[in-house]
Amino acid sequence: GTRRGAGKMAAGGAADAQARFGHSVKGLLTEKVTSCGTDVIALTKQVLKGSRSAELLGQAARNMVLQEDAILHSEDSLRKMAIITTHLQYQQEAIQKNVEQSSNLRDQLSHLLK
Repeated sequence: GTRRGAGKMAAGGAADAQARFGHSVKGLLTEKVTSCGTDVIALTKQVLKGSRSAELLGQAARNMVLQEDAILHSEDSLRKMAIITTHLQYQQEAIQKNVEQSSNLRDQLSHLLK
């Protein structure tokens, strides 16, 4: 009768060991799942940060294009203003010559009429 009791005890010990093994496997799996979850969260944050920076880069590029257009437009306006200024200078010179000529004519007329 003692043998059967010892067998039961051995079987009980084996079952106990199996249960302990099962618990440790569950513990390891839980740890792994947790660390995987943490990694996924970190990866997601990184991806979101990357997409955000890509968005910001795109926005900066669009702003640069707009500024470039504005600069080109300003350059064009300055060129046109320079041309207008030159024309105005020519006109001013022409007017000055006319004024000088008319004063000369007035002098000549006054000499003639004396």
